Amino acid sequence: MSIDEAGPSRTDVIAELTGPGGPFELAGAVVRGVPLRVHVTGPQSLREAHEALAVPDDRLFTLYDGERVTFGEHRARVATLARRFAAAGLRPGDRVAVCLRNYPEWPALCWAAWTSGLVVVPLNAWWQAAELAHAVADAGPRLVVADGERSAVLREVTPDDVDVVTVRGTGGTTFATFLGDPADGPLPDHRPGPDDDAFILYTSGTTGRPKGAIGTHRNLLTDVANRGLLATAGARVTGVLPPDRPGMLLAFPMFHVAGLCAMVNMTLAGSVLATQYRWDAVEALDLIAAEGLTGVAGVPTVASDLLRVAEATGRRGDLATLTNIGMGGAPIPPELVRRAAPVATPGNGYGLTETTAGIAFNSGDEYVAAPDAVGRPVPSADVRVVDPSSGNDLGEGEVGELWFRGPNVVRGYWNAPEATAAAFVDGWFRTGDLGRVDDGVIRVVDRLKDVVIRGGENVYCAAVEAELLEVDGVLDAAVVGIPHPTYGEEVAAVVVHAPGHAPDEAALRDRVASRIAAFAAPSTIRTTTDPLPRNAVGKVLKRDLRETITRA
Repeated sequence: MSIDEAGPSRTDVIAELTGPGGPFELAGAVVRGVPLRVHVTGPQSLREAHEALAVPDDRLFTLYDGERVTFGEHRARVATLARRFAAAGLRPGDRVAVCLRNYPEWPALCWAAWTSGLVVVPLNAWWQAAELAHAVADAGPRLVVADGERSAVLREVTPDDVDVVTVRGTGGTTFATFLGDPADGPLPDHRPGPDDDAFILYTSGTTGRPKGAIGTHRNLLTDVANRGLLATAGARVTGVLPPDRPGMLLAFPMFHVAGLCAMVNMTLAGSVLATQYRWDAVEALDLIAAEGLTGVAGVPTVASDLLRVAEATGRRGDLATLTNIGMGGAPIPPELVRRAAPVATPGNGYGLTETTAGIAFNSGDEYVAAPDAVGRPVPSADVRVVDPSSGNDLGEGEVGELWFRGPNVVRGYWNAPEATAAAFVDGWFRTGDLGRVDDGVIRVVDRLKDVVIRGGENVYCAAVEAELLEVDGVLDAAVVGIPHPTYGEEVAAVVVHAPGHAPDEAALRDRVASRIAAFAAPSTIRTTTDPLPRNAVGKVLKRDLRETITRA
C-alpha cells in the first residue's frame, strides 16, 4: 500500500475526535482545584446519561439463568426504586450498600441511586463478617441490599435502625416487597452534578485493610467516554465496524470496579448484559452460542478457561459471534493473548479502583505484538514515572512508580485523610505499581510492594512469573519473597501444573536465570495441581502463599 492509499493514523483520528466540535471533545477545566482535560460533550451526570438513553423498550437488557429483562422494564424498575428510596427517607448524598452476586437487580439499584443523587457502596460478596462489618461501619449506609446468601450476616453487622433488603432470599424486607409493582414515572427532583459522589468502592485489600475510594459521576462517565472514543477510533482506523447489537457475558463481579464500569458501559451502549451465578465455561459457551453474544469480560483465568474448554470439547465454533475478549484485574500471560487473537480481538484494560478502572488500554494487533504492555494512557490522562525514593521524574525506559492524573481518578478515600494525602499528590495518584514508558507505551513491571530485594538486587515478581508461565505444562505461577538469613530475602515460587506434567525444577530455574538474571531464579519452588489462592477478582493472595511456604 502506498502512502497515499494508507488509512488515517490512530493519533490523527483521536486528535480529530477529541478536538473542538468533535464527538469526544476534550477541553481544559479545573476540577477540585486540579487542572484537567475533561470531555465536554455528552451527558455530564449519570442521571443525564440515563435520561438520554435512546434504546427501544423491547430490547433485551439483562440475561440471567433464563430471566430476561428489557430496557423498558429496566426503566420502570429504576423509576420505582428511586421513588422507594425517597419514601424510605434517603436524601442526596446518603449511601446505599449493595452486596450481591452478579444478579440482574444490580443495574436497577445502581441507576436508581445515581439518578437520585445517592452514593452506591458495592460490598465484596466474598468478604467474611469482619470485613463486611468494617465496611458498613466505615461507609455508614442508610440502606443495605444483600442477596440471600449474605443477608443474615449483614443484618448482624448493620445498625438496627438501618434496613437490610434481601434479594433472592428471605429474612427482613424482601426486594420484591420493597420494589412492589414497577411502573415508569418521574424521577426525584434532585439533579446531581458531575462532581457529586456516585460510589464508594473498597480496594481489594490484598496488602492491607480495604480503603473506600470515593468516585464521582464524572469518573464513571469519563470511563464511558474513553471506551467510546477508543472504539470509534479503532473502527475508523481498521474499517471494522462494531456489532449492531452488542452483547457481553460479564464475568467480573459488579462489586469490583471493572464489573461496575462494564455494567455502566453496557447499559449506555444498549447492550445485552449476560451474567452467571458463578463462572462456568460450558454454560458460557451455551450462552454465547444461543444469544449471539459479542464479548466476554473477566479476569485472565476466565478467558483461559473458556478457550481451553472450547478446544477440548470441539466447540470453538460456538465462539464465532465473539468480536472481543476483554481481560484485566491480574497480570495476563503473553501466551493467553496469542491464544485469544485467532478467536476474537483481545483487549487489556489497565487501571485500579482509584482510576475508575481503565486508564490505559492495549488491544488488537498492537496487543499481540506487545503482550507484555498495558498500552497507552487514555487521551484525557497524563502519566509520570517517578523514582519512589526521591520523587524525581525518570526518563524514557526507566523503571519507577507510575503516577496518573485525569478526570477518571477518584477524589480520595472515605474517612481516611492520611491515606488520601499519601496516595494523591497535587492531583496525581500514586499507583504503587512499578513500570516504564517506551515511546508512549506503558509496561507494568510489578507492584512496588511486590518486589523481592535479594542481597540488594531487585527481583520483579511479575517478570519471573511471566517466564515461568512460558514453560510447557505450567498453568499458573506466583512469586513471593521469603526471609533469608544472608540475603534478607530469597525468591520463592509456587507453580501450578497440569496433572501428570510436573515441570523440571532445574529447568524452571535455568529459564529465569538465562532470561532475567541468576539472582532472580527461585531458590524455593513448590509445584502443585491445586489452583492458587485468589480473591474474587483474580488477584493472587500472596500473603497466604508466603505463610504457606515459610511454614513448610
